[in-house]
Amino acid sequence: MTAHPLTWLYAPGDRPSVVAKALVAGADVVVIDLEDAVAPDRKGYAREATAELLRTPQPVPVHVRVNALSGPWGRSDLAALTTAPGLSGLRLPKVSSPADVVRVARRAVSAHGGTLPLYALLETALGIERAHAVARAHPSLRGIAIGEADLRADLGVRDDAGLDWCRSRVVVAARAAGLAPPAQSVHPDTRDLDGLRASCLRGRSLGFLGRAAIHPRQLPVIERAYLPTEEEIEQAETVLKAAAAHQGAQALPDGTFVDAAVVTAAHRTLALARRD
Repeated sequence: MTAHPLTWLYAPGDRPSVVAKALVAGADVVVIDLEDAVAPDRKGYAREATAELLRTPQPVPVHVRVNALSGPWGRSDLAALTTAPGLSGLRLPKVSSPADVVRVARRAVSAHGGTLPLYALLETALGIERAHAVARAHPSLRGIAIGEADLRADLGVRDDAGLDWCRSRVVVAARAAGLAPPAQSVHPDTRDLDGLRASCLRGRSLGFLGRAAIHPRQLPVIERAYLPTEEEIEQAETVLKAAAAHQGAQALPDGTFVDAAVVTAAHRTLALARRD
C-alpha cells in the first residue's frame, strides 16, 4: 500500500521560481495552481509555464488545480496538460455535481493511457449537499475535499465552527464512497503555526487526514499533527499484542476495551506511523 499523502503544497503556476522551491520543500504532493492564485491576464502564461515544467518527470508527485470547465480557461488547461509526463493528478475546483467530474474524466487521458487521478474540491453549498454523489461519480476520482474560503463566502459563515457540519459531511461521503479520508483545506495565516497545529488536531478529530499548505513552513506542523504520537503508537502495539494472545473481546489492565473495531483502529495507527 502506498503511503497516504499528508502534505499538499500549493504554488502559483505563474511563478515558476516559487514552483521550483515547492518541489524541493519536502511536501508529499505539490499542487500547481492555475485557478485562484493566478490573475486572469496571467492564465495563459501560467498554463504554458506549467506545461513546460511537466514535460519531464518531477521529484515528487505534481497535481495541477485547473480552472473550472464552466469558465473560459478550463478546457485549454486540460488540452495543454493532461498528457504531460510529469503530471500525477488534477484537482478540480468548484465541483457541484457528478457531471462536473465525468466531463473532466472524458478529457483527462494521461501520457501513460487511462484517465488521470482526479480530486474534486467542493466549494459551494450545492457541492456539499451532493458530496456522496460526487464521490461516486467516476472510477478515476481518488478524493474529495473542501475549498473552505469559497464555501465560507457562499454560506456567509463567520465562525470557523460554522463549517464543522460541512467538514463531517465530506468525511462521511468519502468513506461511504470508498475514498481516502479528505485532506483539510489550507490555513490562510502562514505565520500562525500554533493556530495551524490546533486546527490540524481539530481536523484530525473530525476524520481528516493531512492538509493543504500554502507555505513550506507549514509542512512540518501539519505532518507532526497528523502522525501518531509515541503514546498512540504504544497503545496500538499493546492492543495488537493483546488481540494476538487472546481472540475475542477483552479488557486491558488499564480498562481499555478491545474488540474488532479497536484492533482495526490500531492497525490503522501503526500503518500511518510507518507511512505505508
